[in-house]
Amino acid sequence: MSKFQVMSSRLDRTWRVLASHETFDGTHCVDVFSRPNGTFGFEEFRRDPEDMGAWTATSYFSGHEYPSVAEVLVAARRNVTWLGPLLDA
Repeated sequence: MSKFQVMSSRLDRTWRVLASHETFDGTHCVDVFSRPNGTFGFEEFRRDPEDMGAWTATSYFSGHEYPSVAEVLVAARRNVTWLGPLLDA
């Protein structure tokens, strides 16, 4: 699949994905993004074979706004249990 897949409907098309942190098995990811208003956010996704490999948002984190990428990463680590160990590896 192309790296530039269609985004989940939960991510606004005006938001720019800055990083996508994917598990080693390729079944989960967290996207960190910026918004045109200067705020940042993140969303967690999963990918299941029965969904034909499409990424599906699993939480409602994208509605929260953070003033910096550093604060997004703190919040994402706190809310997505598998993310911290992946980023620390």
